[in-house]
Amino acid sequence: MTAPKRKSVLWTATAMLSALLFLPGCATLDEVFNAMSNVQRLKFKVSGVSGFAVAGIDISQKQKPADLTVMDGINLMTSYSRKKLPASFVLNVEALNPNDGTGGSPRTSSTLNSFEWRLLIDDKPTITGNIDRPIEIPGTGQATVIPLQISLDLMEFFKEKGYNDLINLALALGGAKSDIARLTIDAQPRVSTPLGEITYPGRITVISKEYR
Repeated sequence: MTAPKRKSVLWTATAMLSALLFLPGCATLDEVFNAMSNVQRLKFKVSGVSGFAVAGIDISQKQKPADLTVMDGINLMTSYSRKKLPASFVLNVEALNPNDGTGGSPRTSSTLNSFEWRLLIDDKPTITGNIDRPIEIPGTGQATVIPLQISLDLMEFFKEKGYNDLINLALALGGAKSDIARLTIDAQPRVSTPLGEITYPGRITVISKEYR
């Protein structure tokens, strides 16, 4: 058995054991298995960045430092001299619910009650957060966008970088040619099912290249 298959089997076994501890009296083992299978099939992917601002300056349409105005440069340097370089943006995560009624499985919707996340930039852990309200993910085979509001001080997490490197980092993340492959979300979803709320027994790594 390959490593991914072993991980999938372990996930299902662990989650089913957790669900059985809270199994309603009228639920059957098959119902638990189906509910867990549907939850496990939810997939997530980083899909884009919007509204990226540094020290209050919108850089979403900029490609390189030379695209910044003189006043932008003055304001950024002033913020940097104060050892602060606050960045804010929306990181969009797509949630895909493939339970659309094809392939022998029933069409079901899932509600994401919690999505406790941690943002990694170039594999460096930064801030944490969660969604502020439940999000329904319908079983239509189409992705639902989860907008994560991000606010962090780049200097806090990248003290080793100089001014030019920090500005180039910001432009690479949220500029006109945003490289979202440098952004990763480490998350633990909690999903409602017909049998109650189920928390993923392990954390998942959400990237831009594929649904996971």
